[in-house]
Amino acid sequence: MKAWIFLVIAIVAEVIATSALKSSAGFSRLWPSVTVVVGYSIAFWMLSLTLRTIPVGIAYAVWAGAGIVLVALIGWFFFQQKLDTMGMLGIGLILSGVLVLNLLSKSSVH
Repeated sequence: MKAWIFLVIAIVAEVIATSALKSSAGFSRLWPSVTVVVGYSIAFWMLSLTLRTIPVGIAYAVWAGAGIVLVALIGWFFFQQKLDTMGMLGIGLILSGVLVLNLLSKSSVH
């Protein structure tokens, strides 16, 4: 259970860091740039702790899939980036894949 908490922290840190990339303006603004570096550092550290117990393929699929969905939603809500029907369908498929891996696949059981 602790590994999944580490994975959630990794996902949140990565989403914060990725979202701050836009505000960093090519690393020309100090605090958003610091947020990017610290966020990615925490994300990779937590991901490394996750991999002690969760298989790398499952952990990375969940990390990447959840990150994609959350960053796309943040872009939509906070940066007014458009999501058309196919974009929303793609995000839904990614989310479905993460759910299938965790709820139905025996691969995620360790």
